[in-house]
Amino acid sequence: MVEASGSNPDLSISLFLIFKVIEMYEILETLAVAFAIGLTGALAPGPTLVATVNSSLKDGWTAGPKVAAGHALVEILVFLFIVTGLASVMLQHSQTISIIGGLALIIFGIMTAKESKNAKLCAPHGVVVGSAILAGAVTSAANPYFWIWWLSVGSSLVLSSLGSGLIMATAFMIGHWGADFGWYTLVSSSLDRGRSVLSEKSYRTILGVCGIFLICFGVYFLWGA
Repeated sequence: MVEASGSNPDLSISLFLIFKVIEMYEILETLAVAFAIGLTGALAPGPTLVATVNSSLKDGWTAGPKVAAGHALVEILVFLFIVTGLASVMLQHSQTISIIGGLALIIFGIMTAKESKNAKLCAPHGVVVGSAILAGAVTSAANPYFWIWWLSVGSSLVLSSLGSGLIMATAFMIGHWGADFGWYTLVSSSLDRGRSVLSEKSYRTILGVCGIFLICFGVYFLWGA
């Protein structure tokens, strides 16, 4: 009788399954964190939010996902630039970038919390013509806050995710876009239905909570730098 040699197939399968479970957990964690951080950026009053409100007067609830799609197109270019063009250089200064990103998160968190006290979600007078997708892209590219966020917070978070592989960096972007599409769709739906979906009080509360989350995550990010 000849005994089988080599590795135990059952053990190999068990280790493979454990690895996959851990990997799935990390992906879900990245998606959740990216969604929460992305929501804090989407909630902040700015040109893209105004474009959503304006476009909802013409396109109804579909304005939200259209504006978010235009916004995402610009971020795809930024993401590819970070991953392919800047990654090799920025990874050499990952600690510095993490510190800058953490400080930026805290600053944006304080600003968001302060803005939440008097923030308003109102529809302007008049109807805006043109493509909602184009409006989302243009208002994003022309917004200084957008570039400051991506050069500080966004780039550091993408690079942090990239350290665990491209799939994690991609998961971060998917979670981030989930927040954008979810929030802008909620805004346009709320305005389309006469604000029965989202009240001004609820908007301020959500904005305030997101501000606190940003501050806490910024401290956590600095702690791990």
